[in-house]
Amino acid sequence: MKNIFVKKTFLYVLFAALMLVSCKKEIEKISDKINDTASSMTEQDAEKDSVITKKDSVIEKESMPPAMQEDGFYNAFVFPKDKKMKDSLFSIFNKKYTEKERYAILALNRLDSKNKWNADTLVVPAKIDTTLMEYSPFPMQLDVLSPVKKFVIFSYPIQAYGVYSNGTLVKWGPTSMGKKAAKTKTGLTFANWKKTLAISTVSSEWKLPYNFNIFNLDGIGWHQYDLPGYPASHSCLRLLLNDAKWLYGYADTWVLNPGGATTKAKGTAVMVYGDYGWGKRKPWRKLLSDPNANNVSVEEMTKMIEPNIEKILKEQDNREKVVDSIRAAKAVLEQMPQTPKTVAP
Repeated sequence: MKNIFVKKTFLYVLFAALMLVSCKKEIEKISDKINDTASSMTEQDAEKDSVITKKDSVIEKESMPPAMQEDGFYNAFVFPKDKKMKDSLFSIFNKKYTEKERYAILALNRLDSKNKWNADTLVVPAKIDTTLMEYSPFPMQLDVLSPVKKFVIFSYPIQAYGVYSNGTLVKWGPTSMGKKAAKTKTGLTFANWKKTLAISTVSSEWKLPYNFNIFNLDGIGWHQYDLPGYPASHSCLRLLLNDAKWLYGYADTWVLNPGGATTKAKGTAVMVYGDYGWGKRKPWRKLLSDPNANNVSVEEMTKMIEPNIEKILKEQDNREKVVDSIRAAKAVLEQMPQTPKTVAP
């Protein structure tokens, strides 16, 4: 009887132990499942938070105005497409630079103040020279032009003009030459007539301040008009107002024979050369990666001018002789006694 009791007791204990182990395993499974679920939920939440963070980061990045990219001799001032942000950045631009500095920066980008709003990127020098001479793409000295008193050159490739006096560069600046459908004529020519305010032959509404004709039969000349940052004219050579006014006073006109039908002497020598890289990156944008990208070498300039130097000097000498003879004739007339006026009886 005692043995039966012992066996039953052993069986109860064994059953209880098995139940305890089973419950423990089940609890562990449940716990693991809970932990897995919690972990999964945590990972999902973390991923969700990460997406939100990234999204917020993108939104924040897009909302922030682009900063000045400062790297090297020239920097990039980038403007966003959004009008409000662009206006805001132009306000910063206006505060950062003086009026003369802004004028120089726009000139480097072939823009006037009216068309500055068209810019999406401005090339800005790290050190600003308001005379622009520090950034000249033309050589400072050309020996081939040493005997030439006045010479003006227009470059189609870089949309710029340069002025030389006896081989020394005295001025340069931006231009907007003929668009692709109405290209400006190239080659050697001479300054002809000038007018302080001319009316365009294309449209009577277009007023052209300080117009100086260089291709008479074609009606082509330089004058002040919009500079939008690319070749946009109807063959003429557009300039900033200050530049047009300066060149108006600098260059010499032709001298006509009595009656005005023929030319007695030609004006200042002018050369227009090259072609624009239509559809390609604007040349002055290349300055961001290479400060010398727009430079025209002495060799290149000499090669263009040398074949024409004899003609340039011949016309220069002829004009000097003609002008001297006219002055001499005027001087004689001024010294002659005036004929007394006769009084009618």
